[in-house]
Amino acid sequence: MELGDYEQPVVMREENKRRRRRMKPHCTSSNLSSMELITIEFILPTSNKHTKAPEMMLLEIAGNCTVEQMKAQIWMRAIEVSQTTDFYHAFTPDQFVLQYQKKGQWYEIYDKHQLLQTLDCILYWKVLQKKVGKIYVVQKQKPSEEVQEFQRQLNDLIGYDVTDVSNVHDDELEFTRRRLVTPRMIEVACRDPKLYAMHPWTTSKPLPEYLFKKITNNNIFIIIHRGTTSQKIKVSIDDTPDMILHSFFTKMAKKKSLMDIPEDHSELDFVLRICGRDEYITGDTPIKDFHWIRQCLKNGEEIHLVLDNPPDPSEDEVQKEEWPLVDDCTGVTGYHEQLTIDGKDHERVFTISLWDCNRKFRVKIIGIDIPVLPRNTDLTVFVEANIQHGQQLLSQRRTSSKPFTEEVLWNIWLEFDIKIKDLPKGALLNLQIYCGKAQGLSTKTNLQSHESPNSDSKCKTQLLYYVNLLLIDHRFLLRSGEYVLHMWKIPGKGEEQGSINADKLTSATNPDKENSMAISIVLDKYCHPIALPKHRITSDSQGDRTRAEMPNQLRKQLEEIIATDPLNPLSPEDKELLWHFRYESIKHPKAYPKLLSSVKWGQQEIVAKTYQLLAKKEVWDQSTLDLFPLVLSLLDCRALHMLLTRLLCIFQAVKFEPYHDSALARFLLKRGLRNKRIGHFLFWFLRSEIAQSMHYQQRFAVILEAYLRGCGKAMLHDFMKQVQVIELLHKVTMEIKSVSAEKYDVTSQETQPYPRQEKCKVMASKKKPLWLEFKCADPTALSNETIGIIFKHGDDLRQDMLILQILRIMESIWEAESLDLCLLPYGCISTGNKIGMIEIVKDATTIAKIQQSTVGNTGAFKDEILNQWLKDRCVIEEKFQAAVERFVYSCAGYCVATFVLGIGDRHNDNIMITETGESGSVTIAFKFRYFYDIETYHYPFWAFM
Repeated sequence: MELGDYEQPVVMREENKRRRRRMKPHCTSSNLSSMELITIEFILPTSNKHTKAPEMMLLEIAGNCTVEQMKAQIWMRAIEVSQTTDFYHAFTPDQFVLQYQKKGQWYEIYDKHQLLQTLDCILYWKVLQKKVGKIYVVQKQKPSEEVQEFQRQLNDLIGYDVTDVSNVHDDELEFTRRRLVTPRMIEVACRDPKLYAMHPWTTSKPLPEYLFKKITNNNIFIIIHRGTTSQKIKVSIDDTPDMILHSFFTKMAKKKSLMDIPEDHSELDFVLRICGRDEYITGDTPIKDFHWIRQCLKNGEEIHLVLDNPPDPSEDEVQKEEWPLVDDCTGVTGYHEQLTIDGKDHERVFTISLWDCNRKFRVKIIGIDIPVLPRNTDLTVFVEANIQHGQQLLSQRRTSSKPFTEEVLWNIWLEFDIKIKDLPKGALLNLQIYCGKAQGLSTKTNLQSHESPNSDSKCKTQLLYYVNLLLIDHRFLLRSGEYVLHMWKIPGKGEEQGSINADKLTSATNPDKENSMAISIVLDKYCHPIALPKHRITSDSQGDRTRAEMPNQLRKQLEEIIATDPLNPLSPEDKELLWHFRYESIKHPKAYPKLLSSVKWGQQEIVAKTYQLLAKKEVWDQSTLDLFPLVLSLLDCRALHMLLTRLLCIFQAVKFEPYHDSALARFLLKRGLRNKRIGHFLFWFLRSEIAQSMHYQQRFAVILEAYLRGCGKAMLHDFMKQVQVIELLHKVTMEIKSVSAEKYDVTSQETQPYPRQEKCKVMASKKKPLWLEFKCADPTALSNETIGIIFKHGDDLRQDMLILQILRIMESIWEAESLDLCLLPYGCISTGNKIGMIEIVKDATTIAKIQQSTVGNTGAFKDEILNQWLKDRCVIEEKFQAAVERFVYSCAGYCVATFVLGIGDRHNDNIMITETGESGSVTIAFKFRYFYDIETYHYPFWAFM
């Protein structure tokens, strides 16, 4: 059996050319206990010389033996008994993997640190009542050239080499790559090939009332094209595409030749596709619930569909998996009752429950090491160590201040006022380097105690560097031993702040090891692995008692707390009340974010009660849960494990998950693999963040790789072409910038190396964006209109994407109330580091141009300019009144939206009006470049009109 990959060595830290400290390898005890022996038959990679059958070996292995230790025993025994001893002398156990079969699938025993007793195969054999199980010893195979080439293609698409483990201090990256194979295979195996190939775009929201008014007798007309012929038919809005096809073929039974339909073909051989678009109207959904149909109804446009052959599902085949599966239970798991040392003979202990550790957590700060000192050498420096869960600070300690030199040594233990047993899953050890001006270092300053975290408060200090270490690793084991961590620099004045609040929660280390600050620390080592137990759901007797004991006065106070603005901070008294009456609070969905922020995550008993509360099925059944507003309020780092419902927001919320492999990451992966439209946006969202966010590159890269391995050949081909186009346009933009320097105007001579179509141009702007217009390659397109985009380098378009997404959400909320405010949230997507594309709004003119074209610069002060402009384009009075109505609705919508969002920079040169003379359709559109914090800045655009 061949494997498509082999283990890479985990590099703790590259040896610095100067003098940086090296981390000592963690010593694993080789003492084995005889507490429980498990009999296993091993199928060896060598064959019997006489029978040519694989050699087999029966061994009894201690239950508390690790996989790594078990492989060593296999090897030593094989050297003794095998007929081909030379083979085992020539190789080492690390060059082989262990595999077993389960339900017809091959699984790899992947985690070399896992204990034999916790392996899934052992539990599986017990269920089957097998006294002896089989494990195959398989030699690792070097990846074939085909596999390596495929990995190179994936790395190019991702924009990051996921096989590079030089910047990791554990194997979580590789571990996650293997674990995500299972959900990917399940999703690919379960998806409907036909639906996936055609990815229909539907909605489950009821049809708005204002659209119903545009429909006569529940019927609409659609025009079906085939070649050069078309046929208009009337259908019910409740008909499904299959029903429409059946009706159409019944009507055309004797006229097939007119539409070039072979006589032996029926509706089963065709599908409906939108003319000029790679979008299908298919499935068992009523036609009124297709997004395109609703858009046509909203804009008063005819519905044109083409009778087409369905796409070939074989084009979406997925490349064969190169890895065996890895069980989800990989890692040391178990309930406290299984792991506790209480009442057990010490020889029967193989793992210790975290909840048995009553001593306080501590960390030893060895020192810091920086390649280049700040210019100001008259500085002092100290390390602040925090234990936090999300943004909740659980405990804090700091070192004394010392002169800031290239290497500063403390060699001091910092003991926190939190016990090891109270460390929650996802707890971070946050290490921060502060500096301050030296003030004639007094004895008091030099002897500053780490037990007085605020003793430097009178001295002005500045945060320079930070790094985080997850205290419970991805295997749910407490970290131990030595670590050298490369720190992130806090952006200075004039530097881009980016998403600093999210970045400060990353558990990744700085990949720039040669130029970054490094901190060396030591965590306590233990004689056995310390595992975080799984929570067992039990009754909460205290909570049950308090449910019925709530006085009316306190009930009113609780309701007032729940009703407060989500942005208002809660007082300690408010949090205490919410938690005390948690069973009452959970009846109100609006209280969930406040309730979760009230949990004291540094107390194990309270965390356990929180799990008990969330597991109460009857509470959820009685609660009217409105997901949409709830999840928006949970989209921050205070809620780490909640399900979210908006792709762009979910995607950003992945940053706040403590581990690469999370329910949220798997949700994104599954939804992307289920629908090509979602997958397309998921690809670009992830690729853009990988290019721009070094703090989360590895996390997004491993999710994107998992998606690309399951999206199918057709999508991979499309992504390759898209990436190629983006890279070429980027190259053009950079060359234009290099020849035009800081000039706003670009001459035709400067663009001569890249001859363009007449409509394409370099825009007169400092960033030199490209105005590009594409022809639709689909021959079924009914119009010769071009598809216009602006390709831009130099701006972070993620800001624009967020605002436009919120506008779409606002629009959907208003539409649900049957209110069409005629918003025009155009397309915008970030495709790389300050690279992206913006949809060109057709037939759009800025208000400034309208005013200037009429009476010059004084037009801005004339009230009648816009009114006259509308009249000139809508000569018929009925159309003019309709245009005025759309204009007013559009103004109202954008007034509310921009005021609520605090969007600034609203002036007449970035407020556009679109018009189509024939229909009198007039709509306002915005150029979104700047927006400000809602609490500090409100600048509604109507102030300029």
